[in-house]
Parts: sequence; C-alpha cells; structure tokens
Amino acid sequence: QSNGKSSILKALLGRDFLPRGSDMCTRRPLVLQLVHQARRPADAEADEWGEFLHHPGRRYYDFREIRREIQAETGREAGGNKGVSDRQIRLKIHSPNVLNITLVDLPGVTKVPAVAPTDIEARIRTMIFSYMKHKACIILAVLPANADLANSGALQIARTADPDGSRTIGVTTKLDIMDRGTDACNFLLETVIPLRLRYVGIVNRSQQDINTDISAKEVLAREENFFRTQSAYSGLTKYCGIPRLAKKLNQILVQHIRTILPGLKSHISSQLTAITKEHAFYGDPIEAKGWASC
Repeated sequence: QSNGKSSILKALLGRDFLPRGSDMCTRRPLVLQLVHQARRPADAEADEWGEFLHHPGRRYYDFREIRREIQAETGREAGGNKGVSDRQIRLKIHSPNVLNITLVDLPGVTKVPAVAPTDIEARIRTMIFSYMKHKACIILAVLPANADLANSGALQIARTADPDGSRTIGVTTKLDIMDRGTDACNFLLETVIPLRLRYVGIVNRSQQDINTDISAKEVLAREENFFRTQSAYSGLTKYCGIPRLAKKLNQILVQHIRTILPGLKSHISSQLTAITKEHAFYGDPIEAKGWASC
C-alpha cells in the first residue's frame, strides 16, 4: 500500500491518469493494455486516447477523465469503505509513445484494516497470487526503500509464485526519503535477496509533487539529478532510474516471449489436433432436407 506502484506506471507511460493520494488508491485490478500506433498528421485527432471495456466505443482523449472513470468504476464495485474487489477494470491506451504490452496494477498488501474489511490482507494476497502464478507473467515487486525491504510482503508473495526469481524484478522506490546515512545499495547489488532479473532503484513523485501536478518530464529530470548528486549511487547508474527500468522491461519482455513462445505454440498445436480428432469422430455433417408443403 502506498509504495509507489501506480506512480511507476505513470512515469513509464508519461501520462498521469491513475488515481492518486496517500491512501490505498488501487482497490480493483486494473488491466492496462498498451497499443502502439503510428503518429498521426498534425490536423488529425489526438494521438493518444483510452477506451474502457465497460464503455465500448467511447474514446477518452482527456486523461483526467480516465482517472475519474477509474475512481468511479472502483467505487461502483468495491464501495466507498476501502474495500477491494477482484473484478477487473480493463483499459486500453492507444499511443505512439508506448510498446505493445499488457500491465496489471494490483492493490498493495496492507496489514492495517482501519475502516476496511478485517480480511482485506488475505483477500489482497489471494488476488495478487492469482496473477503472479502464471508462468507467462513478469512480476514487478515494488518495494519502498524507507521500509523493511527484507520482510516486504510483495517479495514474500513473489517468492512463493516464483521461487527461483526468474520472473521477478525488484523495483525499489522512495530512495530519496530513506533515513539519513542509509541507502539501498545492498539491494541493488543483490547482497540481501538475490533475483535473477535484479533490482532497479527509482525516485517517486512526492505528495507535494502530486498536489502541484508536476509533469512527467520534470519528474524524470529530478530523478536524474538525485542519482547524479548522491555519491552512494554514483557507481550504480545501470541499476537506477525510470528510463533504465523501461529499457530493462523491454529487453526482458522480448526474451520472455522468445522463451515461452515454443511451448505456447506446442500447446496450441496439441489442442488443435485434439479438436480435429473430436470433430472427425462425429463424422460428416448431415444436410437437413426440406419439407414439401401440402
């Protein structure tokens, strides 16, 4: 909860359209399908728009409207008492600035029910695991650096679904608000909990940045300045920053597709063979004969 998950998606997309705030904002799975398309002529309609599955045919060109619709649709299903629901919100974003990829934003693990249902932690863990368990899924375990990283709930669930760490990227957030004299270098160098896909450290927007609505470009500039001026991270630039995370995700996605594609092709082929045999079992179709009227 409040570990910067949604802020990462905003930074990767360069668009601010996800619910914001210091409380638990993500209360339903948001399936975000990014569709790359060629840039249009200057006199055409806007290059970027969103479409919700529950509003087919309607295009949202104002990304503030997308945020409001996500909030409204969340409330319609999950209520207003900080409850959660496993029913998806499906959003498709068309843009010349994105890769063809599907991302899923899930609620963060919380242990403080407050006004929420008392079983919320168990429900969220079950929901998260239902997505993480799929072998074709790449897991972004988002870990706030100002908390106990070694005992992170996100890492615990990720290690259950991906014991050898072959599908998990650790994304360490909030490096800029760690206690004075501390840093996350041990995690970035994998001396605490190793992951095959390693860790990437990033700097999120502060609550003040959110309130003043600073641009994604300014966020990236501030992050770059932080890593350039902090001596602890001077030799770790290849493990730091949103641009590095975006590049890493692209490389991993390509490699992951190459790895799973042969098995997927074999599975589809075997299913097609089984269906063909079943179809042959029923024999040739019998044509219905017309009835003569008297």
